Amino acid sequence: MRHSADNPQHWNRRSILKSSAVIALQRLGMPMASSLGLMANAAAQSANDYKALVCVFLFGANDHYNTVIPYDLSTHSTYFNIRKGTITAGSIYDGIAIPRDALAATALSTPLSGGRQMALNPEMSALKSVFENKRASVLMNIGPLLVPTSLAQYNNKSVPLPPKLFSHNDQQAYWQSSYQAEGAATGWGGRAADLLMSGNSRSALTCISVNGNALFLSGQNAISYQMSTSGATTVNAIRSKSLFGSVTCANALQTLITQSSAIPMANDYSTVTKRALDTYDGILSAIGTTASTTVNSLFPTSATNSLSAQLKMVARLIEQQSVLGIKRQVFMVGMGGFDLHDFLPTQHPALLQKLSSAMKEFDDAMISLGKSNQVTSFTASDFGRTLASNGDGSDHGWGSHHFVMGGAVNGGRYFGIAPEIGLTHTQQVGSGRLLPSTAIEQLGAELATWFGVSSTDVKTVLPNASKFDLNKLGLFKS
Repeated sequence: MRHSADNPQHWNRRSILKSSAVIALQRLGMPMASSLGLMANAAAQSANDYKALVCVFLFGANDHYNTVIPYDLSTHSTYFNIRKGTITAGSIYDGIAIPRDALAATALSTPLSGGRQMALNPEMSALKSVFENKRASVLMNIGPLLVPTSLAQYNNKSVPLPPKLFSHNDQQAYWQSSYQAEGAATGWGGRAADLLMSGNSRSALTCISVNGNALFLSGQNAISYQMSTSGATTVNAIRSKSLFGSVTCANALQTLITQSSAIPMANDYSTVTKRALDTYDGILSAIGTTASTTVNSLFPTSATNSLSAQLKMVARLIEQQSVLGIKRQVFMVGMGGFDLHDFLPTQHPALLQKLSSAMKEFDDAMISLGKSNQVTSFTASDFGRTLASNGDGSDHGWGSHHFVMGGAVNGGRYFGIAPEIGLTHTQQVGSGRLLPSTAIEQLGAELATWFGVSSTDVKTVLPNASKFDLNKLGLFKS
């Protein structure tokens, strides 16, 4: 049930707890408000081996047209003529278009049906190597849908559409929840974790964000545990046993914030606080304060690349999953800066270089740790962008292209339906904004099934899944 903060009729103990406790617990690595106080038992399934999902969120809406780029002569010419403009000094760009000769080194060897060719952005050579080694694939034109939708249906408004299209906050929430815009209480990563977390000795470590609050990781029972790139956070005065220079004061503070209470809300507050402190101890014991030599050597850009540093922390936790007693985990990492209405030629390449390098480093780490077949990563973003230029940037779109990576993935392929390139075809709704041909539910269903969710329970994870063909993509090796 959705509880609205604007409607007093919907306020109950859970709502009050969520609102009052979140700020106080944020420094303890505890979850966003939508998860606090949820204590019900999960519907558990068997999870005898380790598997992890890693969501890499690109906040601001990545320009997919300059990420996965037409390379064959015909479609590249169309792309280039639409996006060309004033040449940016010191840049390869013509307007916001990338010349074909700049794409030769990152052209992908696998063609689309009909002989069309694609290339990655020139700054994505690292991820290109993962694709060519058949460890990553491209998911074409995916986005939020309520039902399969044609251009005629969109124009005639004859089918329901996702709420508040083209809005950053709402579409970030929709991608993470799969069925609600801003105000959603749970995400599909958290709901998948709800079903499998009983196999974990430390359930608090089932869902971990290294990028702040994460709706994607919030379940009815699963709680999004927040960490930094340095590790778990805690109350330093308690752990150092020195509040105002006094051990007695530190112990008194710990007792105060963890003691049980006859008041239900206060008791729930102390329960989650105690769990956060206990979880910190478990993480510190397992991964220490520095990365192992193996992990540290595999993330050479982590000092200057926030996404690399986040994925390095994920790798450290995966390395110690057996020590921590974890069989199923869902992680979220992310990077921002993608809302490039302006300065796309000068800012977008650096963002993609960091994304590409970090994902390659993480893939190398999973191979080195022997976890490659057990960890699947995927990118997500608010929405795609327009093909049409607004000068030196692009505007809000809908469908977008994304990456799926891991040893279990059918790598070196394109999944979904590759859209035409242009401003007037039936797969766009204006200015080249793509009308998604693949729904979030179709990606989520295959990821959840690989993760261990039964076909029956996929609809619990993705409530709108029944509206779509869930056997369409074939992301994973049989």
